[in-house]
Amino acid sequence: MARQMKDAALTTLAQHIDVEWLREAFRRTRKDGAKGVDGQSAEQYAERLEENLQSLCDRAKSGTYRAPPVRRVHIPKGDGSQTRPIGIPTFEDKVLQRAVAMVLEAVYEEEFYDFSYGFRPGRSAHQACEALQNATVRMAGGWVLEVDIKKFFDTLDHEHLRQILGQRVRDGVLLRLIGKWLNAGVMEGMALSHPESGTPQGGVISPLLANIYLHEVLDKWFVQEVQPRLKGRAVLVRYADDFTFVFTQKDDAERVFEVLPKRFGKYGLTLHPDKTRLVPFHRPDRPDGDGGKPGTFDLLGFTHYWGLSRNGKWVVKKRTAKDRFSRTLRRINEWCRTHRHDDVEVQHRALARKLNGHYAYFGVTSNYSALARLWHETKAIWRKWLSRRSQRAFVNWDAMHRLLERFELPRPRIVHRHGT
Repeated sequence: MARQMKDAALTTLAQHIDVEWLREAFRRTRKDGAKGVDGQSAEQYAERLEENLQSLCDRAKSGTYRAPPVRRVHIPKGDGSQTRPIGIPTFEDKVLQRAVAMVLEAVYEEEFYDFSYGFRPGRSAHQACEALQNATVRMAGGWVLEVDIKKFFDTLDHEHLRQILGQRVRDGVLLRLIGKWLNAGVMEGMALSHPESGTPQGGVISPLLANIYLHEVLDKWFVQEVQPRLKGRAVLVRYADDFTFVFTQKDDAERVFEVLPKRFGKYGLTLHPDKTRLVPFHRPDRPDGDGGKPGTFDLLGFTHYWGLSRNGKWVVKKRTAKDRFSRTLRRINEWCRTHRHDDVEVQHRALARKLNGHYAYFGVTSNYSALARLWHETKAIWRKWLSRRSQRAFVNWDAMHRLLERFELPRPRIVHRHGT
């Protein structure tokens, strides 16, 4: 239906949300998350599943559904010195948000551009990076515009979001539900607050609403208004609110750099002045007009740089960004400190999970040296905190090597191979 009525406002979307649809939404909803303000677990909800889903369907369509506030908790950041807030909706609210997201996804997947990768079916951060690498190599580089939006998910403007949704979605049931989620509020301890901007905290619908917002603010603007006015070639790759431009012409890059803050300001968003920058990124054997060397830029936790492939061709490679590497080490150090008195076997299992999780994302071609460094640093951190279990617990490296023979930490491995 969305494909057949691509430019029309859709008014009968809620008819798709019935008990069967909600049952599928329930199946797709994580069951192991923390409990919301009502204290109900997924297991408790499932005990009377059909009855609960029928009630949820009736309340959603009649307009009597009341979106509960999101429970806010604070979890430690990687270095342990600060915390960051996360939002936890109730389980039933997650199911309904998933159901509405499934409907909206069917509509907007027909509209989103191929260069948008974040929180979309069958798309990943690695695909976004690979698309950017391939396009940059084909263009022999040029000028990279690296952009950072200040607190995007907290500052997204509700009124602009409603107007953007209204261009395509005119179904009163869906719009009313989204409005309730935007206004549901946040419960922290016993205090209830109602933020006037931002997406629903912790909600499964948040990433989709963010994509819809940036599709209008950035993606359509780039394709329909920016690209036709450029002298040279340009590409955009976006993953949620992380995005990067590459231009072949410096003056094109400078013009977009100048107008971008105005474009985002029109929709209530602010670009971070210190993290939004123009980077020369020409291929090293093709110097730019200023005669300088190519720089590097970061996207999705990776630093991108020019390097030679095994067959001597210039390609764009990736390594773990410094801030992400440091954050990982801080988290491992903090975990080892707080768990140094746990059984060694328990510590080993946890550290193995952490390393394997890191390799699963950062294990890309050209990044082996960073993985190996993390592996060695983790062994050193573990030895340090094992030595502080008591005054007599000093573990020298000979003893540590013997321990590692019994409890070997997973070695670095490349998980995502991209030709270099």
